[in-house]
Amino acid sequence: MWRTGISLKQSAFDYGFQRLNRMAGKGSNSVQLRHYNERVVLDAVRRFGQASKAEIARFAHLTPPAVAAIVEALVAGGYLVENGKRFGGKGQPSAMYGLASSGAYSIGFHIGRRAMDAILIDFAGQTCAFETHDYDHPDPESIRRLGGGAIGRFRSQLGSVESSRLIGIGISAPYFIGGWDEELGFPGDVQLAWRSFDLKAHFSDTHNLPVMIENDASAAAVAELVYGLGKKFSDFLHISLSTFVGGGLVLDGTLQTGPNGNTAAFGPFPVTHSTLSSVPKPTGKFEVLLHRASIYTLVHHLRTNGIDIKRVRDLDPMPATARTLVSEWQDDCADALAQAIIGSIAVVDVEAVVIDGLLPAPLLMETVARVRQCFSEMVPPGLIAPTITAGALGARGSALGASILPLYLMFGPDTGVLMKKGNDKKPLLIGS
Repeated sequence: MWRTGISLKQSAFDYGFQRLNRMAGKGSNSVQLRHYNERVVLDAVRRFGQASKAEIARFAHLTPPAVAAIVEALVAGGYLVENGKRFGGKGQPSAMYGLASSGAYSIGFHIGRRAMDAILIDFAGQTCAFETHDYDHPDPESIRRLGGGAIGRFRSQLGSVESSRLIGIGISAPYFIGGWDEELGFPGDVQLAWRSFDLKAHFSDTHNLPVMIENDASAAAVAELVYGLGKKFSDFLHISLSTFVGGGLVLDGTLQTGPNGNTAAFGPFPVTHSTLSSVPKPTGKFEVLLHRASIYTLVHHLRTNGIDIKRVRDLDPMPATARTLVSEWQDDCADALAQAIIGSIAVVDVEAVVIDGLLPAPLLMETVARVRQCFSEMVPPGLIAPTITAGALGARGSALGASILPLYLMFGPDTGVLMKKGNDKKPLLIGS
């Protein structure tokens, strides 16, 4: 299974320094510690947007001379840049440091059920290029061709010098990538083709770059953690209203995936029966959330009732004839999501529930408001209500989350840097 564990909220002290004494004799040494501290400094700057050496030192629990030496080395290495000085405080003006955009580049792919998104981001997290490619179904040959074409165009855009700082490819995709023949009518040969196709090996061997793979809903949660509401909430459930509903769980600023990589799957969550005329009645006692709170259910409801659309983006702007049918789906979806949220927070205490995905922004805001209303009407005593809010990233979330994975593999703070000799993370500064 695919998994990741990305942490942004733990300081150097919380993340490793309390354990230094216990790790004596287990491979920790000054070189590894310096590499780890470099990553902690970068983490601080990424979190603050820009920071002074004093702010970095307080965050990282490092001495000012140690931070000064690391910052100067990272500036020389092309990973940090001085962004002027801040005036107004006591003493001398503080030099402010930010991430250098050209410090590294990463590619992210989201292999969806109806389209593939490709994104190129720089070291500061800004989008350099974005593409989306529609298809009827994601067969391996199409993914090879579309992915290879996007990589070629991204490399060309960067040029030969900056392409040398392209550090990897992240891929987000749903679990069971070929197995949606029942709901979406995929041909049987698509499922067979995926069984014999090694997605990771193809892209790593063909393009000579490290490749990381993550579940699409978990990748969207990672993007929200790093670039969205994760700056406000350390503990949240992230629900992706995509072709099929999915989820991710973030606790203490860290994505949780579980022993099988399937934490917060949400799709199979048992809920009551749908009230939509277009949804067949289940044979068992319960329906599953996937059949009530998914975009494919909305599109199917519209098409069943004579509104011929293929993609949810066709609802922006909203056709007048679709308004009532969309509202019916929103009510049904909100009722089911409220049930799933209540079941989830009865087990895991979170600050917020973040809902995002493929819906156009006006529809997303309306749907989230209905979820809040349904939740308030049915939440039982004994539970602490989380903030229920719309996400900040929309349809690009999964691709953006995928692109983050290589950056954190190489540049994110991780206790493994301290504890393993010969670990597979490269030093940031060649020769350091």
